[in-house]
Amino acid sequence: MTAPIRVTVWNEFRHEQHDPKIASVYPNGIHGAIAEGLKEAGFTVQTATLDEPEHGLTEEKLANTDVLFWWGHGAHNEVSDEIVNRVHKRVLDDGMGLIVLHSGHFSKIFKKLMGTDCDLKWREDGQKERLWIVSPGHPIVAGLSEYIELPQEEMYGEYFGIPTPDELVFVSWFPGGEVFRSGCTFTRGAGRIFYFRPGHEEYPTYYNAQVRQVLSNAANWAAPTVTFKPVRGNYKPLEKIEVIGGDNDILSRLKG
Repeated sequence: MTAPIRVTVWNEFRHEQHDPKIASVYPNGIHGAIAEGLKEAGFTVQTATLDEPEHGLTEEKLANTDVLFWWGHGAHNEVSDEIVNRVHKRVLDDGMGLIVLHSGHFSKIFKKLMGTDCDLKWREDGQKERLWIVSPGHPIVAGLSEYIELPQEEMYGEYFGIPTPDELVFVSWFPGGEVFRSGCTFTRGAGRIFYFRPGHEEYPTYYNAQVRQVLSNAANWAAPTVTFKPVRGNYKPLEKIEVIGGDNDILSRLKG
């Protein structure tokens, strides 16, 4: 029997502690709501937050994480570069999956993996968002109909300063006329990355059954598939190499 996929949900956990309106939407934190849905889907789930030692992302916790979810907003610069590098290495070398949510597009880890500014246009007006599935055969949209409609969300609009995605899974439309690449996959090293746009802290997006289905599907899709770690640095040949005359013989042949 295959062991359950091990998921860690990371969240700043600042809005929920300081804003009563947001606390009323997410009394157990945004991470708590996301973790709840993933537990119901059968994953082994733990959480981590910004103000824990090492932001909750110790070497041990990351070693026991197959897929990391990341929600950040107002405190991106407070995340230690040491921890960012730790997560980055785990994605590239070990194939840990990374699911970046909503305003996590500006997180240090996402920008480091993308190599771009990841900027966009935005507007907080609480209008609906319609997320159209543009890759209907993709595992991340399994079990869904052709679109997801959220009654209230923050608007994000193009141009989104990311590299061209490996796959475009969702495109969002907003009543102001904007569109946005709201579900994008990337591969970096051995790791799979999925960026998913919805999730403004003022709205109950992470209780939505279809959004929870996307997150569950994404965790299954992003789980590590590598069976070995890449070997780097000076490397001994697998076959016997015979060097005739050494460097001096090679130089003399070039001069001749």
